[in-house]
Amino acid sequence: MPKARSGGCQCGRIRFRAESLRDNSHVCHCRMCQKATGNFFAALVGVPYTDFQWTRGTPAEFNSSEKARRGFCRDCGTPLYYRHEDNQHISMSIGAFDDPASIPLNFQLGMEGRLPQMDQFEVLDDFGSTEDDMPEEAARIRASNNQHPDQDTEDWTPKA
Repeated sequence: MPKARSGGCQCGRIRFRAESLRDNSHVCHCRMCQKATGNFFAALVGVPYTDFQWTRGTPAEFNSSEKARRGFCRDCGTPLYYRHEDNQHISMSIGAFDDPASIPLNFQLGMEGRLPQMDQFEVLDDFGSTEDDMPEEAARIRASNNQHPDQDTEDWTPKA
């Protein structure tokens, strides 16, 4: 039996449920994905439309090409998905799931756009964890942030 998963945007106004995932979890390094996420790559996994539902809110969409749409929260800006009109699935941002660590990657593509900084991660200085190194600051951040918790909620609303 597939494991149902939930997720949503940072502010919690958009929530979704995926009853199953495709075996295509990946990162795409292409320039369009970099621009769409404002990052080094997009991390995506497909969810069949038959196994997917929005449980709160409706995302905004940007037509990133003739047949492709990028979905995001119009309130907080969280990138949520890539949708190609010829596919039978929606490609959800792995980081938008409540438990992204549970979705292993299967491949990478768009290597023509892979940035050289990706090779630096292994040699970068590690300055530790905010939780461990600055517990009082971490507590202040937790107390004042507007981020939706990583779980489904009935009536949660952001502070701002």
